[in-house]
Amino acid sequence: MKYVLAILTLLMPAVAEADFRKALSKGPQAKVVEVVDGDTVVIAPAPDGAAQVRLVGIQAPKLPLGRKGFKAWPLSSEAKYALEALLLGRQVTLYFGGTRKDRHGRHLAHLVRDDGLWAQGQMLSLGLARVYTFPDNRKVAAGMYARERTAREDRRGIWALGYYAVRKPEPGPLMRRLGSFQIIEGPVISAAKVKGRVYLNFGANWRNDFTATMAPKIVRLYEKTIGDPRRLEGKSIRVRGWLR
Repeated sequence: MKYVLAILTLLMPAVAEADFRKALSKGPQAKVVEVVDGDTVVIAPAPDGAAQVRLVGIQAPKLPLGRKGFKAWPLSSEAKYALEALLLGRQVTLYFGGTRKDRHGRHLAHLVRDDGLWAQGQMLSLGLARVYTFPDNRKVAAGMYARERTAREDRRGIWALGYYAVRKPEPGPLMRRLGSFQIIEGPVISAAKVKGRVYLNFGANWRNDFTATMAPKIVRLYEKTIGDPRRLEGKSIRVRGWLR
């Protein structure tokens, strides 16, 4: 069986954290009236009729939230409580860096508290979220990766648990984690481009070993901003995404 990870992030230029608000578009102000989980809140008044805000760029441990058979991820309740402590009842300003709403109609925004605290940055620093960006919304990714890296090195929050460890591209252990979001690091043994899609193979047998894929639209964006992704062959890289 082949183990494939869809690459959800790119090694693209991004602004430093100190300038992150300058790189974003300032949106409306509102009050956080409810915290749904570690990366979703409800605000009032509701700009454009949408009350929920998804903290774009991060992924906190997930709660079931009514999903049948879904098991809470470790530290999911702690992440929610932490975000409540940071934002509940506080005034925030929404900042946008790309696509402004997701398919559920939620705002995709960075939240800055009335005293200047950056919610995404703080959750990453606490070790209660991972960076989770998309090509259409990652202008301040550099600052987020820096905070995640520091938290991981200090083993804060989720980084003290094996559940969230950076994995090796080993098919056996990865097979037990299908359907989960993973960060995987290792050397690219070979790279190929087929019908616009790029395959980064982390093993000698591409039919059976772990492979990371880049969809054609991601490949085009990567080529435009960085170069041919097949140049990653022979390099050790880190990818993150949903394991299939």
